[in-house]
Amino acid sequence: MGRWKGSLLAIAALTTVLALGPDAGAQTAAAPAENAAPTADNGVMLTIFFKHDQSRPLSELNAQLERQGFYKAFPPPGVEVVSWYVMMGIGQVVTLRLPASRLREVNRILENTAWGSYHTEFYPTYDYKAVGIAAHEKAQ
Repeated sequence: MGRWKGSLLAIAALTTVLALGPDAGAQTAAAPAENAAPTADNGVMLTIFFKHDQSRPLSELNAQLERQGFYKAFPPPGVEVVSWYVMMGIGQVVTLRLPASRLREVNRILENTAWGSYHTEFYPTYDYKAVGIAAHEKAQ
């Protein structure tokens, strides 16, 4: 699995650059985000691991999130929360559905409001449930 993680991260980075254009790596003032709803040709799903900083108590982490405006800013309006779970021993795992044009906006919100309380990991995601269930039923 370890050898695939680097490949997946490279694919995710390339996807981001292709989706956002040549200036995707520039961290300048936020450009106005398109508020288009995600569709089959512009939508992406993104799973985010919010790993707690376990060197500090939860009360400190929550106070920092409050000071930094995490819950006020995340998720931004128009971004669909597909799932939001607590994973014991890890932190929180959130899957979003959003237009690819808003990927940078979500990243910047997390850089400004989640860092310090959480270490974040991002994974491009797709819905496999129907395919997996169909394969299971066919095998029966």
